[in-house]
Parts: sequence; structure tokens; C-alpha cells
Amino acid sequence: MTSIDLNADLGEGADCDAAILACVSSANIACGGHAGDADSMRTAVRLALQHGVAIGAHPSFVDRENFGRSEMHLPLDQVAEMLDGQIRALRTIVLEQGAQLTHVKPHGALYNQAARDPALAQRIVQTVAAIDPGLRIFGLSGGALISAAQQAGLAVAAEVFADRRYQSDGALASRSLPRATIDDVQLALAQALCLIRQGKVLALDGHYLSLQVDTVCLHGDGAHALELAQLLRHTLTQQGIAVRAFGQAQ
Repeated sequence: MTSIDLNADLGEGADCDAAILACVSSANIACGGHAGDADSMRTAVRLALQHGVAIGAHPSFVDRENFGRSEMHLPLDQVAEMLDGQIRALRTIVLEQGAQLTHVKPHGALYNQAARDPALAQRIVQTVAAIDPGLRIFGLSGGALISAAQQAGLAVAAEVFADRRYQSDGALASRSLPRATIDDVQLALAQALCLIRQGKVLALDGHYLSLQVDTVCLHGDGAHALELAQLLRHTLTQQGIAVRAFGQAQ
């Protein structure tokens, strides 16, 4: 692999967004569901433009109290309405600043449910396509959202995680489990490099999973988010692997 996209979830209230943007190539900006408002969206968009980072929407269930991380089983029409409002709100701000929205990545519980629920995944894809069929869908590698987007003819980015552990079926380990997140930056770096170089990750059951790797997520709200972002970017540069968003000129 000669290049990889690094993405980060931003605009969620963390104080290191600007520094992380210097390390990544794509940003997923919270747009009001779990975090964010018009002011934070404008700030995040300006920072992304300053760093030449691709701008994506990071919509979620409308659940700020639980940061969008609690599962919700809602009528699909209601989910579509939630997503449409959030994505269009950010898209309006992006266009006002003379930029372009490039992708959509669901957040939290919505992301994980869409990875395993084909009907929900299909509705998300339909909602995104109705806004702009040129938007790329970021979803869990091997999950239902990626499959639904491909079947609909939308561009996709199969996403993997540096700082999360995996179940044997390719799902992310629930945050309720004691080892769900990787807080040691060296361990997270090693997992990211194994994914990027070999397309493999060690699951909690001790077996390796093979995954398609198009983009690697670095959570902007992680305990050591900035340290990991800087270390991974530096290591990739040393190894001759460019950090580049989809469609970005070499």
C-alpha cells in the first residue's frame, strides 16, 4: 500500500481538533445529533479547509444525553428524517464556505446498527443518495452499510479502527466490555499498521480477521487521541505511506 486515508471524528467538543486535523486526511464533523451546533460546525469546517482535509458529515441518532451511543430502534422514516436534517445542515455550512461535502459516516450506535441491519443500512444509503449521490459512504469494513452502498452504486470507504478491538465476526467490541478500547498508543499503532500493511486484525478470541482497509479511524475524543494521531502519521511518513483522502491529488 502506497497511501491510506486517515479520518477523525471531530466537532464533538474535544480541545485538540485543530492539532488532529494536521495529522489526518478526512474529517467527520458532528452535525447536531449527538454533538455539535452551527457554530461548532463552522469552526470545524474552517479548520478542515485550513489543513486541506476532506469534509464529511457525522450524523447520528438524536441523543445528545448519551452521545449517540445508545441503541435506538426507530421507524426507518424517522431515522431518515434525522439524518437528512443533520447532513443538510452541515452541507449548507460547507457550501457557504466555498467547500464541498465529500462523505457521510454515521456515528456511534447508528454506525454499529447499520453494520449489521441491512434494512437500516439501505435506508441510510437512500437518504444520502437523495441528498447527493456523489457522496461516499464510510462504514465498518465487511458490514451491511458498505454492502448496501455498493449495491446502490455509491462510492464507499471500508473503515477500520486503530483504537478499538474486534469481535470474531468483525463487529467492534462493545464499549461495555473492559478491553473494548485500546488506550495504549503503541498497541493502537501496532494494530493500525497491521491493518494497513496486511489487512488483518487480531480479534478478542485470539484469531486474525482479514478486512478490506480503505480508511483508518482515529477517535478525536480518545484519551490519547492526539498522541496516537501524531505517532501514526509520523510512522506512516517514515515508511513511505502517504496519508491522502480519496480523490486527493498526489
